Amino acid sequence: MTEDSEEGLTYAEAGVDIDASEAATAALVNAAGEFEGDYAGLVDLGEQYLALATDGVGTKLLVAEAIDDYSTIGIDCLAMNVNDLVAQGVEPVAFVDYLAVEEPDDEMAEAIGEGLRRGAEEAGVALVGGETAVLPDVIKGFDIAGACAGLAPKDGIFAGEAEPGEALVGWPSSGIHSNGLTLAREAVTREHEYTDPFPPDPDRSIGEELLEPTRLYTHLLGPLREAAISGAAHITGGGWANLTRLGEHRYEITDPFEAQPVFEFVQSAGNVDDEEMHRTFNMGTGFVAALPEADAEALAAETDGRVIGHVAEGNSVEIRGLSL
Repeated sequence: MTEDSEEGLTYAEAGVDIDASEAATAALVNAAGEFEGDYAGLVDLGEQYLALATDGVGTKLLVAEAIDDYSTIGIDCLAMNVNDLVAQGVEPVAFVDYLAVEEPDDEMAEAIGEGLRRGAEEAGVALVGGETAVLPDVIKGFDIAGACAGLAPKDGIFAGEAEPGEALVGWPSSGIHSNGLTLAREAVTREHEYTDPFPPDPDRSIGEELLEPTRLYTHLLGPLREAAISGAAHITGGGWANLTRLGEHRYEITDPFEAQPVFEFVQSAGNVDDEEMHRTFNMGTGFVAALPEADAEALAAETDGRVIGHVAEGNSVEIRGLSL
């Protein structure tokens, strides 16, 4: 390794300070006077809620640009939005996208659109339009974001508060998803190119592995409602600290899903410590729900989940020997 590669990377040093980002978001929400749930804005329509979520793909776009592969970016954009609605207990209904480009590129736009179509088809969401803006004075390259609307009956919204004694059921991720790419990119490009073979699977390039699309969790909404869960957490930016959205408790993770090889590769390439990895990435588990222990095994068996731990008194996330 070079001298630089021996220095352990952190997400903040790579360019993203999670604490500062959350503070800025809170300031915006407070100033705007928005009514928000944990993952989406809620509008009271009387007998039901209209929910709205918005998100983008982040610096994963730079990987797509580097290897000229935009086929999965649309899936990521849609998934980051609909998964947040599912975590709130909301059925995603319609999606719109906003593509900002430095200059028009028909082939890129077509590939992104195809990804959006594939994601919407899997999620059962209608694509109801979008906007493309050519902004050479503002954008270098391109950016894409989207907004998803959903509906939920008043009694369908998840309470969002776990209780000590409850079990935690988790579901596997598909890989790195669309969070932490600033750290991952900084790590892997220290000594590698995106076009280099991915060592655990030389038939794929490093770029292709990083672009593995975000998994959609819309198939879980029905089972989660039937199980009357206390709340759910979408493991996105901030990694395993997302569990604290379910309240200040001690989350003891005793059987998480195995982290995919991409995480070990990023950690080794950037000399990133275990705690930073778990505070940044999903590390193999992309979605978690809290519910009474007596119902947990049935929910896991009905889906592709498993019981990964439980909720206790305290204020931390305990996982793989770490206390976050």
